[in-house]
Amino acid sequence: MPYLEISNVMASYGAKPVLMGVSFTLERSQIVSLIGPSGSGKSTLLRVLLGLTPLSSGSISLEGRQVDYQSRGAVKEVRRRFAIVFQQYNLFGNMTALGNVTIGPLKVRRGAREDCEREARALLERVGLGRSLHAYPDTLSGGQQQRVALARALALKPDVLLLDEVTSALDPELVGEVLDVVRMLAADGMTMLIVSHEMGFVREISSKVVFMADGRDVEAGSPQRVLDSPTADRTRAFVSRIIRH
Repeated sequence: MPYLEISNVMASYGAKPVLMGVSFTLERSQIVSLIGPSGSGKSTLLRVLLGLTPLSSGSISLEGRQVDYQSRGAVKEVRRRFAIVFQQYNLFGNMTALGNVTIGPLKVRRGAREDCEREARALLERVGLGRSLHAYPDTLSGGQQQRVALARALALKPDVLLLDEVTSALDPELVGEVLDVVRMLAADGMTMLIVSHEMGFVREISSKVVFMADGRDVEAGSPQRVLDSPTADRTRAFVSRIIRH
């Protein structure tokens, strides 16, 4: 059975439908990339998975067990198993890089401070910020701040990492340093669900690509098939526009 199964998921913001029957699966150690135009529901889907946006209908199952998003306990369990990195870094400005990475395990997992700080130091070293442990966010570049955000998410030891356009707020010259961290995680076998507009990176790193438009999953398959030989007219139009520009 798939590790994560998303089946006919629908969601709305008030009276406005945003997701209209999205379905696909994610296996362990797989990287699934969601691509498509702005407003297609990609980021909303990540929020639904975390219980941040209500599920209108459909189902989400983890290891064959349907998640009851009406249950606080079930939502808490989902948030223990998933961690998300948003477009904006959302770091605590009054905390150092080390403090930002340590706070999650302290508050969520109730770990001992000494252990949490040791793990946070190792994670920051891993993302190339071993010399910036005591730096505050406003002294770091955008790329460095996003790498702190990635380390903070990893400190929660998630089963699945959700990445929501993690390079979209960065200057072009800083994109590479963040993508290199994601490449490292992929090499380590991290299970990831990625929303991205970086098509070259999507092609390189993805196990599967899901093209979304107008709240629906239009087409899914390998990066080569979806990006090079799409079958749906909507996908072809999107891909040709991306390649042309």
